[in-house]
Amino acid sequence: MLQDKIQDVFNEPGCATNQAKSAKEKKKGCTKSLKPGAAAGGCAYDGAMIVLQPIADAAHLVHGPIACLGNSWDNRGSQSSGPQLYRTGFTTDLSELDVIGGGEKKLYRAIKEIVQQYDPPAVFVYQTCVPAMTGDDIAAVCKFATQKLGKPVIPVDAPGFVGSKNLGNKLAGEALLEHVIGTVEPEYTTPTDVCIIGEYNLAGELWLVKPLLDEIGIRLLSCISGDGRYNEVAQAHRARVTMMVCSQALVNVGRKMQERYGIPYFEGSFYGVSDMSDTLRTMARMLVERGADKSLIDRAEGVIAREESRVWRRLEPYKPRFEGKRVLLFTGGVKSWSMVSALEGAGLTILGTSTKKSTKEDKERIKKMKGDEFHQWDDLKPRDIYKMLADDQADIMMSGGRSQFISLKAKVPWLDINQERHHAYAGYDGIVNLCEEIDKTLSNPIWRQVRQPAPWESGPSSTLLAAE
Repeated sequence: MLQDKIQDVFNEPGCATNQAKSAKEKKKGCTKSLKPGAAAGGCAYDGAMIVLQPIADAAHLVHGPIACLGNSWDNRGSQSSGPQLYRTGFTTDLSELDVIGGGEKKLYRAIKEIVQQYDPPAVFVYQTCVPAMTGDDIAAVCKFATQKLGKPVIPVDAPGFVGSKNLGNKLAGEALLEHVIGTVEPEYTTPTDVCIIGEYNLAGELWLVKPLLDEIGIRLLSCISGDGRYNEVAQAHRARVTMMVCSQALVNVGRKMQERYGIPYFEGSFYGVSDMSDTLRTMARMLVERGADKSLIDRAEGVIAREESRVWRRLEPYKPRFEGKRVLLFTGGVKSWSMVSALEGAGLTILGTSTKKSTKEDKERIKKMKGDEFHQWDDLKPRDIYKMLADDQADIMMSGGRSQFISLKAKVPWLDINQERHHAYAGYDGIVNLCEEIDKTLSNPIWRQVRQPAPWESGPSSTLLAAE
């Protein structure tokens, strides 16, 4: 069943790559064997956890050895405005004896203990590599626990060895479609209800966007899954329009919600001034097409005009400071193209961007924005990054935490823009936050100090050593 589900998400009709294939190519699907180390950037289990963990009032139980939980828990900085249960790590902590005798009974006892002690609205159970290989049937255990305990217990069958983080995102989406979405009805609905898919409220980014939606008159019925609540996710099927964020990683959810419930979807971005404005316009227009009052478009244009005027005024002082400054963007997914627009709007020059974790749609979007001559690196090795930085080709590198040490070794300023960051960069205020952090990083006096020769590398002592 898992293999069938994997094949199904690879053959996603909503994916632009599959739409462009011939009938013969479609039959082959998108599956390909994984290369050793392919999961270094995140395995399927990690991808599933990324999607579902921000559902803040639910319990998230990892069925596997404790290292699976320890290496993945709470590493994205998703914030909650209320419940904090999602920050508690639950694991069955399988041992060698559990591998021999099976871990299903231990899993049920763990679910029962969580329900009795915390009384969550639901429990998500994540399959990992070890119990998947020994044959633990988490779906059967979850079904039994649901009947016995009277709480939804959702199996998330995404063991790490089946694929990359992106595949895990999609498998988590399948779990929501199969067990969650459509199981709860909202108390009331409005013609302006929207569902946002793929927004995880990193560093509170959703909170920079939601006030704008409220002012326009757009109601955020459900967010999958930043600052999410289980019941809100379960009632996502009553939205009027769905917005997909993050490179169509959850395009299967948007497409199937359209097929099942007739909800149209679009892909948008909250990063950068122009992309943020386009997203608000598209959302308002699609809601009006579905029956909302036409004044929604006027209110959206009013908010956009005010916020754009305000943000360009706030960005003006940074432009002379950023003139001639070159950025190496080493990230992936939606940020590989949306950050380009955001940074260039602030006056920075983009040297190039990595696309290792980006989809074909992301790469085509970059090419459309910047042309064929713009540098896109599918596999930029650490030594090549170091050489580029050491040769003074870039003034700052923006990336995730795993690659920061390359920049630090080259003594070049570095700024975190991935999931571990502590600053929100979405929306109009977010781009100002981003420019402020870039400016502080570039102007930090520590970089001038570390580039100076060490005392033993200059002066009379160094001359004496050279003579000896």
